[in-house]
Amino acid sequence: MEERSSLFGRIGAALGGLVLLGFVFTAGFYFGSGHRSPIDTVTTLFNKEPAVMPDVDFSPFWLAWTTINDKFVPVASSTPRKVSDQEKVYGAIAGLTRSLGDPYTIFFDPEEEKIFQSEVNNEFEGVGMEIGIKNNIITVVAPLKDTPAFRAGMKAGDKILKIDGTSTENMGTDQAVQKIRGKKGTPVELQVYREGEGEKTVTIVRDTIKLPTIEIKKDAATGKAVLKKGESGTGLRPDGIFIIRLYNFGGNSAEMFQEALQAFVDSGSNKLILDLRGNPGGYLESAVDMASWFLPKDKVVVRENSGGRKPDLTYFSKGYDIFNANLKMIVMVDQGSASASEILAGALSEHGIAKLVGQRSFGKGSVQELVKLTDNTSMKITIARWFTPNGISISDGGLKPDYEIVATKDNTAGGKDPQLDKAVSLLLK
Repeated sequence: MEERSSLFGRIGAALGGLVLLGFVFTAGFYFGSGHRSPIDTVTTLFNKEPAVMPDVDFSPFWLAWTTINDKFVPVASSTPRKVSDQEKVYGAIAGLTRSLGDPYTIFFDPEEEKIFQSEVNNEFEGVGMEIGIKNNIITVVAPLKDTPAFRAGMKAGDKILKIDGTSTENMGTDQAVQKIRGKKGTPVELQVYREGEGEKTVTIVRDTIKLPTIEIKKDAATGKAVLKKGESGTGLRPDGIFIIRLYNFGGNSAEMFQEALQAFVDSGSNKLILDLRGNPGGYLESAVDMASWFLPKDKVVVRENSGGRKPDLTYFSKGYDIFNANLKMIVMVDQGSASASEILAGALSEHGIAKLVGQRSFGKGSVQELVKLTDNTSMKITIARWFTPNGISISDGGLKPDYEIVATKDNTAGGKDPQLDKAVSLLLK
């Protein structure tokens, strides 16, 4: 292990600051304008003409606009609220994005923009779970560790049927997020369907959410990363297997992953489990950076296909490549592993670095760009799809594990973890 440790130290010192903020994605999106089409330059719906005018009849829109302004009477209320023309514009843009049938193309009005920016900064008020749309149903991608949703027992794959009594049928993810979010200390009631268990009502009290990344458990006496029997987190188990539990691909995740890898090297073990279960994703660049510790330079990490709008992009390993054939590695995934998790797991699997254990991943393989429309509004728009190094679409059903172990109510009773048990047994063979 001495040669590997010294090599790690040499390369690790050069790693600082390599997380590029230009490639953030909650489930895969870009910041900035590097990928805009001509029509993306519109700053508002009315005050600037797009570079290319579409061949479409706008007269029904204007007729609807004037009819609403001339004839609409609000629903009876003790305090009727007048909807401003600007709010109508926002509603029109939101309807435009929803007409695309893509749950990841979303318009953020000023209030939603504030919420979104707080989420990007890794602190917000809510219940602490990532949601998406699967089979046209609002579905939990993953509850985040130590959040109200996690403590309430929400699980990846839970289908949310109602939010505070309102049906989620035909509801977009943006609308669902708005309804689930709320001030700290307030409750939200979810009617949930779970495979094998049926429907149930879950009440969750909102709180301030801080997104976890990696929690290294260190021995007080030695300072080494050690896990006690039955303890979860990042460290060396009593059986000699080192676990890295990665909860998200946030802004500092690449640096924290480097620290965890150094702890693995220092432990003297050659058996590594990377646990990506319930990890909904984050920065693309973090996933590429993490893959680079295991892959030679210029090995493909992920491919990006924009459907012919522009040339495909390929993201390559940076070539840190500090491990040799003695490394025995398992990557754990489940239906809560999405986006950047699927990119990293797919690359390590297809290049023969690691075997996959767990359940089929979520299948969030689309790329979103964040386009600023005004100073306080923006649109997140799907611009491409992710493909694994071997050309498999991540969106097409996710990643299938080499060893598929379905977690059920029965086999996880009493804190059992059959997926982890399988990963451990494979490494100890």
